[in-house]
Amino acid sequence: MTVARQYVTEARRIVVKVGSSSLTTAAGGLDADRVDALVDVLAKVRSGGEKEIVLVSSGAIAAGLAPLGLARRPKDLARQQAAASVGQGLLVARYTASFARYGVRVGQVLLTTDDTSRRAHYRNAYRTLDQLLAMGALPVVNENDTVATDEIRFGDNDRLAALVAHLVRADLLVLLSDVDGLYDGDPSKPGTARIAEVTGPEDIAHVEIGAAGKAGVGTGGMVTKVEAARIAAAAGVPVVLTSASRAADALAGRDTGTYFRRTGRRSADRLLWLAHASTPQGSLTLDDGAVRAVVQGRKSLLPAGIAAVEGEFVAGDPVELRDSEGRAVARGLVNFDAKEIPQLLGRSTRELAKELGPAYEREVVHRDDLVVVRS
Repeated sequence: MTVARQYVTEARRIVVKVGSSSLTTAAGGLDADRVDALVDVLAKVRSGGEKEIVLVSSGAIAAGLAPLGLARRPKDLARQQAAASVGQGLLVARYTASFARYGVRVGQVLLTTDDTSRRAHYRNAYRTLDQLLAMGALPVVNENDTVATDEIRFGDNDRLAALVAHLVRADLLVLLSDVDGLYDGDPSKPGTARIAEVTGPEDIAHVEIGAAGKAGVGTGGMVTKVEAARIAAAAGVPVVLTSASRAADALAGRDTGTYFRRTGRRSADRLLWLAHASTPQGSLTLDDGAVRAVVQGRKSLLPAGIAAVEGEFVAGDPVELRDSEGRAVARGLVNFDAKEIPQLLGRSTRELAKELGPAYEREVVHRDDLVVVRS
């Protein structure tokens, strides 16, 4: 076992993500044998009481296809939500029954991006997951597909898993799919080799990464998995990417799949969610001084530094902060509605408070709700 893989066996809190193609048939519907096989592995890992597992599971929409008479995953959001509504219950029921064979209780946690980019919601999500683990339950996390709109979707559960790993302060993230690792080319062609370890983005800069999965029932592909691994590694969480059939070997620290070393330091900062899980509802254009204050000085954004506003948003929504050339430099949660901001442009908070009242003597975006995306 390599020194890097030793981190796998030493991990105490582990987030495991499994894709739709590893749980369902191509026609839709849960494959009970596949679910049981995964549960057998996870139950064994946590059986000694020293390890905790959070399972991020896709499969709700795929599980709902056959019961609703759908031949394939629908493209429109309404029918996806209908399939998720039927399939989520079936998915959790299947996990509940399968884990019950080992006396393990399951708790369902459904998230949207709005639940995690806002400060109070982020704390609540962490407390719920942490308490479930403390009480010996195994959280099964999924995106809340039944209510999430295009504007508040994570888009894929690989990215959700990376952010959940950060949220629960996990020691390891394991991404399971129908592919046994990252290859230096098309794995179906001769001459390609599995990449056993990635120490940083530069290791795979030359690799052409495919976007589509095999089974056609999920939304992700290798692109989303590598991006999820990058997000988690940058947040201080090492990652193993492999196939569901090799989950036992991966969790035992054996040389399977691709191991991504952590590239950043662990933090409890929810701003990772703001950077990677939120969808800006509008934008604010900053003058050069405000750009320097926000990007270099890590200061709050004041009305005096705003030159223009675009979009329709309300207080609390995520917005993009742009420089004078239209390039995104930061993202943050805004404290005013879009319709209020035009009267604030270029003016000091003292002047605004005197004219409009004390409620206007505050930041447009507070530094605690702001993340720099371009330095």
